[in-house]
Formats: sequence, structure tokens, C-alpha cells
Amino acid sequence: MRCPFCNYYESKVIDSRPTDEGQAIRRRRECLKCSKRFTTYEKVEAMPLIIIKKDGTREVYDRNKILNGMLKACEKRPVPLSTIEETVDEIERELYNSMEKEITSQYIGELVMNKLKDIDEVSYVRFASVYRQFKDINTFMDELKKLLNEE
Repeated sequence: MRCPFCNYYESKVIDSRPTDEGQAIRRRRECLKCSKRFTTYEKVEAMPLIIIKKDGTREVYDRNKILNGMLKACEKRPVPLSTIEETVDEIERELYNSMEKEITSQYIGELVMNKLKDIDEVSYVRFASVYRQFKDINTFMDELKKLLNEE
């Protein structure tokens, strides 16, 4: 880390403490040449995640899209907001842990449906009806039959 005052390339760390709810580390440093002190921040570099949509377009991952979709599916259902947020956290961890830089929206949709199936079956069917774009009552019934056969 170069000193911002004299541009010397060596310094020593005097103090370190977590900041931003543990997302970064604040370091107080002292230049070994001019003895002036300065502060640096260290945080994990977030790998950008690109989502490949059904039509082939690409966009940057947006956690709020998953959260909003799950909120709509769980609307007026006995599913606490904390459960939805924890589920979105789990999905997000799974996406980042995959170490893939590009992920299909279909993969994310399947993850959401699998999680919703365990949380609330009505919410699952609501989400699936939009995600899978049910065209008529027969495709809707087919999905319900699959759900009933799994039990």
C-alpha cells in the first residue's frame, strides 16, 4: 500500500477493525518513511454474476427480482418475511458458491421453485404458474398432479 503523502510503498498496520457489519476491514496504517498515518479499507471483491435470460440477453444479477417474485407468490399466505429473506440468502449463496460467472434464469427459477415447494405449496404453484407460463387449465392441473404424487 503506497503512502498517499510521500508515495513510499511500505507501511505498517497500527490498528484493524471490522466495519460495514463485518463486510470490510478498516486498517490504520503508518508510513515507514514519513511516519504519517492514513486509513485503508479492505473488502472481498464481489464477483459479478451475469444472468442469461430465456431470450439470450444478459443482465447483472439482481437479488430484488428473486425477492419480489417470492413476495408475490407468498402474498396473503402464512409465510413470514424472514423466511422469504432467508430463502433468498440461501439461493444467493448457492449461486455465488457455484463459481459460475454466468447463470441461466431457468436455473434460478428452478431453485426458487424447489425452495418454495418446501415452504408453502400454494406459493409454489403460484410461482410455477407464472414461471412456467401455464397456457391453460390442463398444464396447471398437470403441475398439481405432480405435486400430489410427490407426497
